[in-house]
Amino acid sequence: MQIESLLTLERTRSNQDANSKRGALELLAQVIVQDLPTIEADDLFRRFLARERLGSTGIGHGIAIPHCRINSGTGAIGALITLTQPVEYDSIDAEPVDILFAMLVPEEAHDEHLKNLAALAGALTRSEFRQRLRAAGDNSTLFQAAIS
Repeated sequence: MQIESLLTLERTRSNQDANSKRGALELLAQVIVQDLPTIEADDLFRRFLARERLGSTGIGHGIAIPHCRINSGTGAIGALITLTQPVEYDSIDAEPVDILFAMLVPEEAHDEHLKNLAALAGALTRSEFRQRLRAAGDNSTLFQAAIS
């Protein structure tokens, strides 16, 4: 899986403000629906929260990969935000999160979902990749850092 197959510049936001995990998830939902108006922000936010109740999507090193299944008629969709200040996230390493990469997959795409999550987690756990994302000062630079 290539990150550029999931992500667009329109769904990439650098240096965003959120005061909590819920706030960050709400922000992610808003970013996605601005680019894909067929998806409802409230529904997407509820799906993110439902997934978090099963277990935190915070994978460590300040990274979270919130994800859910949707009936959008599209393929897998990604969105990336970085936060100006990390938020508590109940991550596996108890560290707060400042990079969130959301992934939405069609309801029926079970194998694709798992493969994409594994590939994304692999990329995001590389220190140099995280450093590039954190150093990006604007949306375009963040997008380029994510896909290169």
